[in-house]
Amino acid sequence: MTTPSSAQKPPSALRLPAFRAFVAFNMMTMMADNVEHVISYWVCYQQFHSAALAGFAVVSHWLPYLLFSVTVGALNDRFDSRRIIQLGMGLFICASAGWGYFFITGTLTKAAAMSLLVLHGCAGVLWIPSSQVLLYSIVGPQNLQSAVRLNATARYLGVLVGPAVGSGIMYLFGPAHGIFLNTLIYLPLTIWLVRAPKPTEDGKPKRAVRGLEDIVRTIKDVRALPVVATMTLLAGCASFFVGNSYQAQMPGFAHDLGRAKADVTYSMLLAADAAGALIAGLLLETRGTLLAVEPRSALKLAAGWGLALVGFACVRSYPLALVCLFTAGFFELSFSTMAQTLVQMGAPDAIRGRVLGLYSMSAFGLRMFSGVCVGLVGSVTSIHWSLAGAAGVFGVGVMILWSQLRPPSIDAHSEAR
Repeated sequence: MTTPSSAQKPPSALRLPAFRAFVAFNMMTMMADNVEHVISYWVCYQQFHSAALAGFAVVSHWLPYLLFSVTVGALNDRFDSRRIIQLGMGLFICASAGWGYFFITGTLTKAAAMSLLVLHGCAGVLWIPSSQVLLYSIVGPQNLQSAVRLNATARYLGVLVGPAVGSGIMYLFGPAHGIFLNTLIYLPLTIWLVRAPKPTEDGKPKRAVRGLEDIVRTIKDVRALPVVATMTLLAGCASFFVGNSYQAQMPGFAHDLGRAKADVTYSMLLAADAAGALIAGLLLETRGTLLAVEPRSALKLAAGWGLALVGFACVRSYPLALVCLFTAGFFELSFSTMAQTLVQMGAPDAIRGRVLGLYSMSAFGLRMFSGVCVGLVGSVTSIHWSLAGAAGVFGVGVMILWSQLRPPSIDAHSEAR
C-alpha cells in the first residue's frame, strides 16, 4: 500500500468539480436528516411523553445498518450506486412527508411514528454505504484520503447545523409545514445524481446478492485482508462500546458540571465535540497529514479519542470538560477517516460494495449496543463511571489490535501483492 509520508501533503479532492457537488449535497442531506430528527422527536415527545418511543427511535436508526449494510453493499456491486442512493432519498422524502401528513391531520399514533422511524432508518442504510462506493468512483485512489476526510467533515457540519436549522424552521413555519419544507432539502442530491459520474466497472462477473450468506462470505474475504480487517474491527469496537451514546447522556453530564439549564453553556457542551471534528478536518485538509496513512496511525489516534473521553468522564470542571470534548471530536474524525480511507484503499474492486457495507455495519450498526454499555450501566453506577469504563475497554481493544499487527514491511509486501 502506498501511503503519503508526513512531509507530503496529499492532493485535495476539492479540485474535482464532481466531488465539490457531491460533498455539498451530502452535507445538505445530513442536515435534512437532523432537521427531521429535531421536528419529529419534539412532536413525539409533546404528544406521547414516551421514553420507550425515544429509545425505539435510537434502535430504529441504527438497527438497519446492522441488518442490511452488507446487503446494500452487495447491491452496489451489481447495480448503479447512484440509483440506490436516489432510492434512499425517496424514502427520506416519504418519511418527512408522512410526518407532515400526520401532524396536519392530527392523527399521529405510536404505531405510525414507529413505522416512519423505521422507514427513516432504512433510508439511511441505503444512502451511507452507497455514497462511499460512489465516492471512490468520483475521486479515485489518489484523492481518496482527502475525499473521505472532507466528506466526514461535511457530515459533522450537517450534524452541527441540522438541529439549529430544524429549530429555526419549526419556529418560523411550525412542525407540520416545517417538516414538509424539509423534503425539499433532499432534492439537490437526488437531482444531481441523475447526471453524476457513473460508478466504475471492472468488467468481471457480478456475484449474486445472497443476504446472510453475503455477510458470512464477506467476513471470510476481509479476514484475508489484514489492514481492512483491523480497521473494521477498530470501527466496530468504537461503535459497540462508546459510539455516540455519551451525547445522549449530555444532560446528565451538564447537571453534574452545574450547567443543567438550557442556555448557551449547555449548547457549548453539545457543540464542542462536533467543533473539534470540524477543526480536525480543516487542519488536516489545509496543513497535510502529520501521520502516515497506516493502521498504526489510526490506532494511535483512536487511543487518543479513548483517553479524551476518559478525561471528560472524570473531570468536574466545565472548562476542562469542553477541552476534553473538543479533543475527543478532533481525534474521532482523525482516526475514523483514516480507518475508512484504509478500508477504501484495501477493498478489492469486485467486492468493494460488500466490504464497505461490512465496514458500515461495524461502524454504524453496532452503535445500537453502545447505549447498553454507557446508558444502562450508567443507570446502575453513574454515567461518569460507565463512560470511563466503556472508553477504557475500548482502549484495551485498541491495544489488542495493535498487538496483532504484523511488522510494517510484511504489511506493505502483502498489500503490494
